[in-house]
Amino acid sequence: MNNRLYCTFTTVDAYEEVANTIQTSYVILFNKLFVLESLDKEKIMLTYNVDMNNSTKESMVDNTILVHRKKQTNTLYTINALNELIKELNNGILDKTFAINWNNYKNCILLIQAEGFNRIDTKVKDIINL
Repeated sequence: MNNRLYCTFTTVDAYEEVANTIQTSYVILFNKLFVLESLDKEKIMLTYNVDMNNSTKESMVDNTILVHRKKQTNTLYTINALNELIKELNNGILDKTFAINWNNYKNCILLIQAEGFNRIDTKVKDIINL
């Protein structure tokens, strides 16, 4: 199995429609879509595991990124954001052996965006069972 964790960004008004698009675009593992909401209630993120070997669509759904997850703290992150976090915590030096205290990043998504490193604190809004 070629498992990938995707995160699709949407709005409060559009997330149900986007969830339907996701379901028709991929084979979703574990039959669950997790709906995360930013604490400021401005952003909705849908996270889900995809079996890349059995997906029906080769390209990603719009506004979707590949993320990684630290299970113990429910932290989602991109590799680029992780590298930027390490540099921020380690005096500008990227050291891939640097130990991050993941408890400082519970229930959030770490991203690189146009304005640079960004942390979005989240909570679970819903779990859609497929």
